Amino acid sequence: MREIMHLQAGQCGSQIRAKFWEVISDEHGDSDLQPERINVYYNKARGGNYVPRAVLVDLEPSTMDSILSGPFGQIFRPDNFVFGQSRAGNNWVKGHYMEGTELVDTVLDMVQREHGALAQSVRYGVEPYNAMLSVHQLVENTNETYCINNGALYDICFRTLKLTTPTYGDLNHLVSATMSRVTTCLCFLGQLNTNLHKLAVNMVPFPCPHFFMPGFAPLTSRGSQQYQALRVPELTQQMFDADSNMNDLVSEYQQYQDATAEEGEFKQEEEEEEEQ
Repeated sequence: MREIMHLQAGQCGSQIRAKFWEVISDEHGDSDLQPERINVYYNKARGGNYVPRAVLVDLEPSTMDSILSGPFGQIFRPDNFVFGQSRAGNNWVKGHYMEGTELVDTVLDMVQREHGALAQSVRYGVEPYNAMLSVHQLVENTNETYCINNGALYDICFRTLKLTTPTYGDLNHLVSATMSRVTTCLCFLGQLNTNLHKLAVNMVPFPCPHFFMPGFAPLTSRGSQQYQALRVPELTQQMFDADSNMNDLVSEYQQYQDATAEEGEFKQEEEEEEEQ
């Protein structure tokens, strides 16, 4: 069984967590295929209940309190909450070398207990230097890193989704949808990139450059959904369009060394065309 353990750290990770588990829970509840593969994200507990395979970490307890009081707070295992009594104050060095070191052993013990085959982690920094300082850790300690930044998300909300005042909830929904599609190959059958290991083999030429630039399609405003055709050429064009990329490193002159898309994105549409 292919399993994913979700590790979220800090206030930003917790905010994205709220939308992410909302998206995943909706997918498992609405699809007839998903209950058979629910163990990808969940552990089965007593009484037939399913518990997210997740470890939640923060340096201050207030974030954990907001999670527990939220609509999905009761589905998490209480023992998997790890928190300290201080905060980093957007200071990467303080969080990494000082307060954060006190929680490392506890977090690692919980990760080993959950024994997930794969770990999906997201590291965020509020200030630009925080992102730069974390690059070394991402190069050394991750196999695949998906680059997403707020600037590109705001551009998508303004230009494509036509939102005049996007909220963090809108941004987190885009991030959660992207994270869900990245792991689609584990939840649905397909002939291409059937696991994240094969995805890395196809996309990563050698270990260090394992930073992915995810694009998402379809993206459209609510008022334009009924006028948009969801055919393969249109979806492909939008997915590779710089305006649909989840980071602002892509321009109209970008040349792709390699690219891949999940087969499930287009399979349903092809079946409908064959029926017609």
